[in-house]
Amino acid sequence: MRRTTFKLLGLGCVAAGVIGIFLPIMPTTIFFILAAAAFARSSPELEKRILDHPKIGPPVRNWREHGVVPVKAKIYALSGMAFGFLVFLWAAHPKLWLAVVVGVFMVACGLYVGTRPSVAGPGTGS
Repeated sequence: MRRTTFKLLGLGCVAAGVIGIFLPIMPTTIFFILAAAAFARSSPELEKRILDHPKIGPPVRNWREHGVVPVKAKIYALSGMAFGFLVFLWAAHPKLWLAVVVGVFMVACGLYVGTRPSVAGPGTGS
């Protein structure tokens, strides 16, 4: 049952990642990272297919091995968070306390993304 759950989760993440390839407002790599993690617990063959893919594999391996988020991905992620927060403010007209809570969460997420290395460091093999 556990393997089946992780396999279905992985397949769902692959589907979301494929949609993200064609839909610019949706992230792609994070879904393949999550799919590889799910497949690591359910289907080593499918995990290997992701890791060996010529386009998808390198960013997934860089994240796994070095925690790398490329500069372009950081720009997209941080811009998307800022845009999403502005849309939230405009569309929801939240109370001040809710806007602050969401803003603090967004800033924390942005700091996490922004402080990840952009390239593998010296001595890491990449």
